[in-house]
Amino acid sequence: MMVRRMPRGEMVVLSDGPTINGHRPSVDVLFHSVAQEFALTAVGVLMTGMGDDGAEGMGAIKAAGGMTIAQSEDTCVVGGMPRAAILKGYANKVLPLDNMASYLVSQYGLQHSERTDSERSEKNEKVPVSTPRS
Repeated sequence: MMVRRMPRGEMVVLSDGPTINGHRPSVDVLFHSVAQEFALTAVGVLMTGMGDDGAEGMGAIKAAGGMTIAQSEDTCVVGGMPRAAILKGYANKVLPLDNMASYLVSQYGLQHSERTDSERSEKNEKVPVSTPRS
């Protein structure tokens, strides 16, 4: 599963490709596509799960200038996925589950989006929509 910017807007693209690290869909593949397509405006959230799927993809989002958030291990049912990202230094923020929604709304909710769009228009600032994969 990947996201792509297309003439009709942003789309989720499903694939029958091989498993990646034993997973299909793979969070790593999804997050790498988010980093490539949305770069500075990307927000990646990695929550409870087994293994380390998503950690490298979260690193790609962070490297592209996006925001990365991991669920705190003490609030996870299974903490492997967020722990892997935290240990690798890929999580900009670590939040308990109970604070996740309020943080996301306060930082990225509708009012923030409208404010960011108007500020960008006033400055005529251009935000890159894609970065090459390394």
